Amino acid sequence: MGSDISKFSASLIANEHTWTLAAYRNMLRKRLLRKADIDIKSLAVKTWDIAPGEQTLSPPAFFLPGQLERVTGWEAKRFYPYVHPARTMEGGISAQQGPTRGYLIKDVWMVDGALYKGNASHWLSLKPSRFPRVKVEYEIERGAAYCTQNGNTWFGTWLMEDCPTYALACNEGVPVTTAPSARYPLFTQGPAYEDWLGMQPLRVRSAYFKELVLFDDVSNNRSRHQRYRGMGDKLLSHVEHSEHPGVFILRGGDGDLRLMRNELEVAEHLRQQRGFRVINPLKCDVPTIVAACAGARTVIGVEGSQLVHGVNVLRSGGAVLALQPPNRFVSYYKYLTDRDHQHFGFVVGMPEGDGFTMDIEEVERTLDLFPS
Repeated sequence: MGSDISKFSASLIANEHTWTLAAYRNMLRKRLLRKADIDIKSLAVKTWDIAPGEQTLSPPAFFLPGQLERVTGWEAKRFYPYVHPARTMEGGISAQQGPTRGYLIKDVWMVDGALYKGNASHWLSLKPSRFPRVKVEYEIERGAAYCTQNGNTWFGTWLMEDCPTYALACNEGVPVTTAPSARYPLFTQGPAYEDWLGMQPLRVRSAYFKELVLFDDVSNNRSRHQRYRGMGDKLLSHVEHSEHPGVFILRGGDGDLRLMRNELEVAEHLRQQRGFRVINPLKCDVPTIVAACAGARTVIGVEGSQLVHGVNVLRSGGAVLALQPPNRFVSYYKYLTDRDHQHFGFVVGMPEGDGFTMDIEEVERTLDLFPS
């Protein structure tokens, strides 16, 4: 199973004779008895702080006057409550970043992407099976699950959130993630990133854990910063690179629709006028992507998961410029750049049909706002 989990490998045993009705009991409890979910972490026999929390103060973003007035819709992310992105972008917010925590739970069943113990459950994937399994594939002495619902659904979340937690899992047990399914297959570029990051998880659909470790690893504290930057160093070690002005990462029509109608025009302008590299990650392999992004002083593109390719290897002091649809403003990368001592800026587009367009002059002026 690889060097990362060799110290735990002797405790993983294939078991073809273990059966459980845990998933069906949970379905009965919820659907017929209408009982509320019980978080499986509440049944932990041990909890501990892996890394401390800390107080942080957010800097302002870089943007031109009048940009926030264009915003007609926004997406409040899971852990960052706000009503309108103006408060986040103006900066000066003092926030308590919580600790990174571990939870040890005994006698846990995994069935089709969900964990069960007694009346408690915890979903690692989004959609339950209509007819859950009753026979499990593995019996594991001590496992550590690092995957999450959102990470199993969105590539960017997997790379920015689940992968840093993998390092914690390796210290606690067999690092476990859910096996791919027809609905949620492996991300196309996932195996290549795992290879370069030295990740060798055990993928299972069903298992019995004598002991299972879960994590609270959602706070942007110093530990998460260090683990994420460590991932970037691993990726950079595979390519030759030197500093360059920036990289424009195309989004196109992939994923949730954020159609920037003049995306290619803006990208080509920055290539010619500022020496930016332009890549389409849907048409490149991981070595090509990392080599193009390595050394960039600025990462730019339509706000979305594709920007993670550049953010992965962006050094402290670098900048992210997000080109935002007016009806779907997302602040996620601002929290990452705040954590990793980088700069964040944005330009809000103008609606056009089912998409939006960007003013090239506004993009240029916003780039000039970043510190040299």
